Amino acid sequence: MLRIAGWLFLWWLLAFCVACESAGPDTTTTGSDETATPVADSGSSTATSATSPTTDASPVADSRLPRPADYTLVTVAEGFDIPVYLTSAPGDKSGRLFVVEKAGTIAILQDGVRRPRLFLDLRHKVGAEGREQGLLSMAFSPSFTSDDYFYVYYTDTAGDTVVARYRVTNNPNIADPASEAIILKVDQPTPDHNGGLLVFGPDGYLYIGLGDGGPVYGDESGNSQNTMSLLGTILRLDVLNDFPYGIPPSNPFVGQEGGREEIWVYGLRNPWRFAFDPLTDDLFIADVGLYKREEINLQVASSRGGENYGWNFYEGTYLLAPDEGGKRIAGIDKSQLVFPIAEYPHTEGCAIIGGYVYHGSRLPGLVGSYVFGDHCFGSIRVLTPTGDGDWQQTELSRDPGRKVITSFGQGPDGELYVLDWNGRIFLLSAAGTQAP
Repeated sequence: MLRIAGWLFLWWLLAFCVACESAGPDTTTTGSDETATPVADSGSSTATSATSPTTDASPVADSRLPRPADYTLVTVAEGFDIPVYLTSAPGDKSGRLFVVEKAGTIAILQDGVRRPRLFLDLRHKVGAEGREQGLLSMAFSPSFTSDDYFYVYYTDTAGDTVVARYRVTNNPNIADPASEAIILKVDQPTPDHNGGLLVFGPDGYLYIGLGDGGPVYGDESGNSQNTMSLLGTILRLDVLNDFPYGIPPSNPFVGQEGGREEIWVYGLRNPWRFAFDPLTDDLFIADVGLYKREEINLQVASSRGGENYGWNFYEGTYLLAPDEGGKRIAGIDKSQLVFPIAEYPHTEGCAIIGGYVYHGSRLPGLVGSYVFGDHCFGSIRVLTPTGDGDWQQTELSRDPGRKVITSFGQGPDGELYVLDWNGRIFLLSAAGTQAP
């Protein structure tokens, strides 16, 4: 698989970013009277309001912002087959990290060494030929120490999305491939914008991200604004108390006409990665853009769900024209939409890779900040809260072509890993840290 990674990357890149502009910073829009706050050049910062997409905030004092020179990426492992996700099992004291590979396998990385035997091999049932298809993530049951269950998100050979449950064997390093129990299947109209993440929230429910189903150039079927479709949403399911799943009674469309009860939020294009802040329970959603903007949405822990994040009326704060794949608003106004807390233009990247709010111990300057990146520019970015409801964005590094970021991972100690298309896994570290 790695021998053809270069070609696959070109296809992946095309799916995520249709047009990476080469002009200067984009502060105006075409076919729109909306103007977004520009993102500053590399190494500087821009504050973005959580309540208004066009309101500037006072810059954070420089002493509170991360300094790019203070951080580096240290290689901890190589030789993986397009790693797309990394996680650990709750309650596991062994130091194991589970690495999901796009082709359909899960490997174990322990003490910097890949174990020779796979934890799970699903290559016979995973369709990974499409640029956004494959085995895309996994999530361990919150009760894993007692039930041995974990869940996976993959594309089947017919091109549709499958969420399935598996069980570990008596050998904790080997899962039982015959234990599959299908939780959910979702028809996918194209190989594009398939989402890819599932994660258990602090409430014990399983959150599942689904893209709008494509095609690349827009949501032609209008799935993201159709609450009778599961596409373009994040779902919220109870998989611990019912099989295949139950509907949490607090989901926003329970008992309501015109909406699927599985939906938690909608109006998303491709929420490839999202994460809960383990301290506040706030949900950070990174949504991959089309022509103009990459965006980060924030759902506060007190939310009752039902947010509409605006696609495909808006791409971030940019109002899309019909010939750009946009849907003209009918019967809805801006007050009914939730705009991102941060965004950046395609002069700064073309496909956002969501990360995590950092709560590790090695990098005190990042504690409480949201760390994320960009697939095309190989950049690492940080979103720092200003204390007044606004956020300041800083680019720590950029390495286009050499680092092709597919995902972030989080270890049991809260430290953050960066996964690369070319099979490498890096640890976000303090400058001067040596490779193990």
